[in-house]
Amino acid sequence: MQVTARGLTFDVHVGGPEDGQPVLLLHGFPQDHREFDLILPRLHAAGLRTYAMDQRGTSPGARPAQVEAYRLHEPAADALAVLDTLGIASAQVVGHDWGAQVAWLLAGRHPERVRTLTAVSVPHPRAMLLALRVRPSQKARLWYFPVFGSRVAERLFLARNAAALRGLLRPVGARAALYAGAVRDDPGRLTGGLNWYRAFRSEDMAVLGEITVPTTYVWSDRDGVVGPTAALRTADWVRADYRLVAMRGVSHWIPEQAPRELAGAVLARIGV
Repeated sequence: MQVTARGLTFDVHVGGPEDGQPVLLLHGFPQDHREFDLILPRLHAAGLRTYAMDQRGTSPGARPAQVEAYRLHEPAADALAVLDTLGIASAQVVGHDWGAQVAWLLAGRHPERVRTLTAVSVPHPRAMLLALRVRPSQKARLWYFPVFGSRVAERLFLARNAAALRGLLRPVGARAALYAGAVRDDPGRLTGGLNWYRAFRSEDMAVLGEITVPTTYVWSDRDGVVGPTAALRTADWVRADYRLVAMRGVSHWIPEQAPRELAGAVLARIGV
């Protein structure tokens, strides 16, 4: 379905029983709602109603031209507005990668709208900022940020039949072709995704405080982006029931590389 909110039109993919508890799923880059496809059958079988949203930059009808329009408070406001339009007072929230950043913001600033939080791969922002200060290795892991935010990023990603993008997503196997094809067919989608990197300001996240909703953070030991310090120190910033689910032998792309395990973590957090 398409949902118009804040003057933008978002593609929202809905599934599961109509009377099920609502679950809002927020994707990362360079993926879209399809990154959750492999966990949806278990969520639906458990009676949950899922809303997998293509966020700003990915939905064709939600691509502001200005880079500043992609600062993280904007997609967080999008998510709230979409819930409002759908008549959903509060939801279970699951986010991966950039979607996890948005999910942390929602839980921290609007806890009344978030029943539970499952953040995948990306830790609490304050834990990440700490790791960046005390672990040079964590700073090295984010080498790609200035590259993705550069003026030549589109050319780099689209060159040689989107070879760089397919390489980035190599751990998800054949599914990488879904996203490579999407950006080849719709280059504006790629620019929209890269604008999240161009707009990012660490101060936008530094003000986020403690999380007061039940939270699970899912991390994987072969994540090239997030090291163990940031993962372990996330617990410092949750003042509610909290679980760290640490997966072994899994990379950053948890929803597609370990869908059964992730679905189990989500269901355990929701309590169904």
